[in-house]
Amino acid sequence: MSTRILVVDDDPVQRRLMEAMLKRFGYEPETLESGEAALKKLDSPEGAGIACIILDLVMPDLDGLGVLHRMKERGVRVPVIVLTAQGSIDTVVSAMRAGAADFCVKPVGAERMQISVRNALAQAALAGEVQRMNRAAAGAVAFSDFSTASPRMQAALKLAEKAAASEIPVLLEGESGVGKELLSRAIRAGGSRAEKPFVAVNCGAIPSNLVESILFGHEKGSFTGASERQTGKFLEADGGTLFLDEIGELPLDAQVKLLRALQEGEIDPVGSRKPVKVNFRLISATNRDLLELVKAGRFREDLFYRLHIFPITVPPLRDRIEDIPELVRRFVTRFAAEEGKQVRAVSAEAIVMLSSYKWPGNVRQLENAVFRAVVLAESDEITPAEFPQIAAQVPGYEKFSIPQAAGSIKTSETLRASASPVVFDAPATSPAGPEMLDLLGPDRHVKPMQELEAFAIRFALAHYRGRMTEVSRRLGIGRSTLYRKLKDLGIAGGDETGAAKMADSGVTEN
Repeated sequence: MSTRILVVDDDPVQRRLMEAMLKRFGYEPETLESGEAALKKLDSPEGAGIACIILDLVMPDLDGLGVLHRMKERGVRVPVIVLTAQGSIDTVVSAMRAGAADFCVKPVGAERMQISVRNALAQAALAGEVQRMNRAAAGAVAFSDFSTASPRMQAALKLAEKAAASEIPVLLEGESGVGKELLSRAIRAGGSRAEKPFVAVNCGAIPSNLVESILFGHEKGSFTGASERQTGKFLEADGGTLFLDEIGELPLDAQVKLLRALQEGEIDPVGSRKPVKVNFRLISATNRDLLELVKAGRFREDLFYRLHIFPITVPPLRDRIEDIPELVRRFVTRFAAEEGKQVRAVSAEAIVMLSSYKWPGNVRQLENAVFRAVVLAESDEITPAEFPQIAAQVPGYEKFSIPQAAGSIKTSETLRASASPVVFDAPATSPAGPEMLDLLGPDRHVKPMQELEAFAIRFALAHYRGRMTEVSRRLGIGRSTLYRKLKDLGIAGGDETGAAKMADSGVTEN
């Protein structure tokens, strides 16, 4: 799953050219021919996954400025790059005031458009992450923080929004690392107890002999070591929200007390002579099948039905791969700022690789993997080379996991050269760089010149990211000769026709 970019232009030739150009960069373009169609798309569930918009200013009916104004009125914060055939100061100022992130004057070259898209995505990610971090610091996580294009995740968020408007007990079900606690905080922030305490307890991390004391509190001298009175988590959450994570790990005797607290609104602290009234809203979470625990006799059936009133299933990351590009951008932006690294983008090849991985640890695992990649990065772009553990488990990316030859040392430059997003097929056994070219074949004789030439052409295509003019110039051969050799070698892109040719050269038609 690549980053989705919406192209809005009434000229079909411009749409085809821009579509071909964006595909070369590794993005997933979608094209529309009018401003009204663009707004309709943004209002639909599919609009949540659009990361950037390339918008023509001059269109019939609703023009580009009109689209920008309506997006601003509706609170749509997708970055917009405007295209104009007349780059006058007044036009540019009007577009920027209306909310455009950047502008390009037609005809726009491929390199200029790539830089503009990369900068727009980085700026949007930074602005969104700063807002999220500020809200998180204030304990006010919002449902808008869950930017998702996944229908399953959107359904879960819709249920959570309905639960937030009520006092109904909520059970969040899902694998470890999917973000159940974050969602519980959003439910609390969207309800009437938003300004009241939020107390989170991991039931699986409490020693079994201390569960009752920690949850329900105890009186001084009630047992050996009870040197002072302990209020307990239920009383700490009085008037607010209590979040019990991994609730399936609660011992059976503690389950009895929890059931009484839910039914009667009162708890029995250890050593207390009378019950204590509490007023709390319960949100529980589990990564296990509670019904199976009930059948096994490890979870009370009556408590299960008290908790399972409003269940919400949070899907695993492998079932919402549409969200991976946006999550990666958010994590890269945050960690780059925290680590003081000048990382501005993630290569298309890295996004494809990350989207192909199953992520058993879900969002938490992805977050940690991106953190490591940011620390490893030595340029402004993260490539598959910064994810060696992931690359080792994704077919086709093993070359980024470990050095191919024993005793050989890969520098960051050679790793990065092999990790550049490519348009053409790479050789089956591509070394990390030209200094590692093996001149000998399996028979220990020098390889034929044709085979060495094929490798040089393939490596140049990958190194210069398919820019044919640059490849032919660096190899010292004519452009037509290069295309002929590509065709002879059977490499994709061995013809020079249509929009692909025009996008490669940066030529556009107005």
